[in-house]
Amino acid sequence: MCAAKILFELTGSIAAWKACAVISRLVQDGHEVQTIATAAALQFIGPATLEGLTGRRVRSDMWDRGTAMDHINLVKWADVVVVCPATANTINKLAAGLADDLVGALFLAHDWKKPFLLAPAMNPAMWAHPATRAGVEKLRGWGVKILPVARGRLACGDEGEGRMIEPEEILAAIRESLAPSAVGRVTPRGASVDVAGSVTRPTAKPHRRVLVTAGGTEEPIDGVRTLTNFSTGRTGALLAEHLRAWGCDVTLLRAHRATPPPAGVRGETFVTFADLRGALERLLGGEHFDAVVHAAAVSDYAVAGLRVNGQPLPPGAGKLGTEQKIAIELAPNPKLVDHLRAWSRNPELRVIAFKLTREADAAAARAAVEKLFAHSRADAVVHNDLAAVDAATGRFPATLWRADGTSTALESREALAHAIATLIADNERGGAGAPPSTLTRERRSQEGPAPAGPCAPDEARDPRAEHSPNH
Repeated sequence: MCAAKILFELTGSIAAWKACAVISRLVQDGHEVQTIATAAALQFIGPATLEGLTGRRVRSDMWDRGTAMDHINLVKWADVVVVCPATANTINKLAAGLADDLVGALFLAHDWKKPFLLAPAMNPAMWAHPATRAGVEKLRGWGVKILPVARGRLACGDEGEGRMIEPEEILAAIRESLAPSAVGRVTPRGASVDVAGSVTRPTAKPHRRVLVTAGGTEEPIDGVRTLTNFSTGRTGALLAEHLRAWGCDVTLLRAHRATPPPAGVRGETFVTFADLRGALERLLGGEHFDAVVHAAAVSDYAVAGLRVNGQPLPPGAGKLGTEQKIAIELAPNPKLVDHLRAWSRNPELRVIAFKLTREADAAAARAAVEKLFAHSRADAVVHNDLAAVDAATGRFPATLWRADGTSTALESREALAHAIATLIADNERGGAGAPPSTLTRERRSQEGPAPAGPCAPDEARDPRAEHSPNH
């Protein structure tokens, strides 16, 4: 990625400390960053902090000597504009076209051939207020890319939707906006800009429908015992929430004990491998889905039979006594991910698979990912290693591999959700599942401690499951 000129505008929210983490990483990446801070933002973050991070003087007052034309010149200078954090006040002022401060004046002078990103941060009641909702939709219609908000506990003590997403996710959105393929990417909604700068309005895109699987299967041993794993389905539920926030119509197919679907997401449940298989066949064959995110922890084995004191018994019935000698026969389950496209009524179905390893070195992890690509023909594979997941700190490193062999390293569930949402939003499917024989790393490093996301880490699970442990 080439170095870019980034105009970074901060408004008055306690989430401004997260914005400093984003600015630091952008500068480390080699970009030029010019900060704009409202008077309210400077109540949370001092100018010395921003100047120390960027090496540039903070701009704040439109009437400072020698800055009268900043609202024009800075727009011409910048390759991308980011408002982070964006308060309810800022969103509604921008939507009203007010230019009584530098942030508002810069917005009215914005060149819409350049990306304009906005990361909201506010109390849940303010985020849900009709004025804010209307302002968000108006800005989105003008071409502003509104980043999703997260759900969780806010500084005021309230729980809900409205907190700013994590720095990793904001970084990913900025990097995406700077991608060479995104020429003139931000325009009034429904329009596109070609290399020459001409604006065209393509036909409206169909509403994307996504099926997410989550949680672990249970294979009955007797009437009260099962063979299962520790998966809670939290990662799948978080993915469903982010995809919904990005405008997708999401169905969460989850284990019956797994994390329930968030608001606005349709939910269905399964217990056994057979239940999950039947639900996938029914949903994919009966409805149109554009993508499947197959994050469920599917057991590799089913209980094929029991021998109790040497006598055969069918599994799943009664209750085995504690004094009996029991032998359990296991039989391998087929890989459901291999059949998703065959079951789907949509021949262009995009498939995102998950792969778990345990204490695997780089070569072993590479081989496991290549093998999954080869038999599943997936469009992308999310790989994580059980040994690297830290329930105490919330560390959840994962790598999103694409079929062309490139990859993105991610350090949190939130960053993973953003990466998958971006992948699904892409119109063009590459060649389905070409195994990444060279596996070149297009690493977007997510180093450094990240604040805890809206979901707590899951426990490690039985490595016999088919997919990743913390779903």
